[in-house]
Amino acid sequence: MQIIQMRQQPSPAPSPTVGLRVLRAWLQSGSPLGPLQVMADETGYLFQIPLPGFNPYVVFGPQANRAVLVTQREKLLWRNTDPVTDLLRRGVLVVDGSEHDYYRKLMEPALHPARLPDYAEMMVAQAKRVSDRWQEGEAVDLLVESRKIALLIIFQALFSEDIGEDLPYLWQPILKAIQFISPGAWILWRRIPRPSFTHPLRRLDAYLYSLIARRRAGEPRPDMLQALIDAGLSDEVIRDQMLTMLIAGHDTSTALLAWVFVLLGRHRQVMAELQAEIARDGKSPLLDAVIKEALRLYPPIHIGNRRVAEPLELEEGTIPAGARLFYSIYLTQRDRRIWEAAEEFRPQRFLGGRQTPPFAYVPFGGGPRACIGAAFGQLEARLVLTYLLQHFTFEPVQLEHIYPHMGATLEPHPGVWMRIRRR
Repeated sequence: MQIIQMRQQPSPAPSPTVGLRVLRAWLQSGSPLGPLQVMADETGYLFQIPLPGFNPYVVFGPQANRAVLVTQREKLLWRNTDPVTDLLRRGVLVVDGSEHDYYRKLMEPALHPARLPDYAEMMVAQAKRVSDRWQEGEAVDLLVESRKIALLIIFQALFSEDIGEDLPYLWQPILKAIQFISPGAWILWRRIPRPSFTHPLRRLDAYLYSLIARRRAGEPRPDMLQALIDAGLSDEVIRDQMLTMLIAGHDTSTALLAWVFVLLGRHRQVMAELQAEIARDGKSPLLDAVIKEALRLYPPIHIGNRRVAEPLELEEGTIPAGARLFYSIYLTQRDRRIWEAAEEFRPQRFLGGRQTPPFAYVPFGGGPRACIGAAFGQLEARLVLTYLLQHFTFEPVQLEHIYPHMGATLEPHPGVWMRIRRR
């Protein structure tokens, strides 16, 4: 495979063996993440993927992150011509300028740190609700169970809806929505027919529109849905914001919870220390460190997608207007020049106040468009994990062949199977 390398100064050509190493990395990793790491090692902080009809630029590292997220962000557009935009339409995640700022201003109060204590009891209750169904000694897929918990929480917190009885009805439509926006053949063939998505996506839309209609006809609630209605937005634009928050808000939490269980299952001593600390103190600095390390190794939103509106000037070169740009959070947070033992699970690196360079750790993005639900998601992870680790032991059933799957988020596949026993 050819690698295009851009520098301000001439640099050596890629080695003749790089194509073979890219192929080997793909086979070993089971995803494009391995090849991206090979290309990053070969070329540095800026390279271009030369596929037919798809040749985005990829950047990573603190300096590039600062430029993309803060200093040169006005040169970049979030809105792209891809399935994410097709699905979310005018959602806050895929619009730019004043339109984005307006929607975000309406939605931020529901996720403000001052509101988080209001959600704490509910978050724990939903973790209990799902885990109460577990049978002693059975093996469960914690990727699936984490998704159940996250869906119950996001619907209750933002839309004041208990979807417990509706979860079986919504399950496949939500999974199909995630699959619709995940990397696939559409990257090379933009208009590839996708008829299998039509019915489930319509079913999901119908459900969201029914929630809007019921709220308009009923009593006001102090939540995000009410804020959107009170602002006078159309049902269509409200649907776009609801679906954006539903997908982004639950899928990221699902991935984080599942990866924590993968890492704890592979490092049983850390899990034992964590459970002892929670039992002794209730709160756990080690748990916070485990969550941060899971976010470092497997950031749910592992790559940012932009369109270049004006030439982007970086230390390594200039990216032209009109290009597609990816900034890789995954590569940044595994950069061996920044992180000691970058590939290893070491939660201790987040204990003791260790400082990292600005924009070297960006699991929630950064700048004015940093993740709107970052504080909410971290509280959710702490409370759900604390409850589950207090009440259950988790014995790995098969964690050897799990790989990070590049879907809408970076999830562990094919599943996270653990045998459950009550403490």
